[in-house]
Amino acid sequence: MILPEDLRDELKAPLGILLKETSKENISKHIAPHSYLITVGDATTEKMLGFGLVPSLQIVDGYEKRGKRIPPYSSATKLHCDNPAAQITPQSITTIKQAFSSKPPIQILVNGEEDLLVIPVCIYAPENAIVLYGQPNEGLVIVPVTQEIRNKTQSLLDRMI
Repeated sequence: MILPEDLRDELKAPLGILLKETSKENISKHIAPHSYLITVGDATTEKMLGFGLVPSLQIVDGYEKRGKRIPPYSSATKLHCDNPAAQITPQSITTIKQAFSSKPPIQILVNGEEDLLVIPVCIYAPENAIVLYGQPNEGLVIVPVTQEIRNKTQSLLDRMI
């Protein structure tokens, strides 16, 4: 599925709470104990690991702000998928579902771009999930997965071509 031009601006708005100050203390205020923590993005994953918060699911692509980088090290089980920029592939959705049925922590290494994978992650995440992703040059977005978020992200996915 390909991201149409008319959805690009809509996706620039954060799905959840935008934190401009991303200290461990500030982030921890928004994460309930025993949450299924999901990070999408290399810098976000690296920041959480650096804080000693090991995400149950980590989705990375080896890029940060379009620049190549080494994906954050994690002892998590590795899964792989292909997901070109501005797309969500059936393979990436299958890999995300596989991750949710596997013993955490899991790290999905994306060949391509992971940004849009926040959408299927929010649709298929377990009940107690919290998704974290970076909002470029603004801060960190924290999304507690609720039925409202599932509906919104399903609607976004349905509108892709």
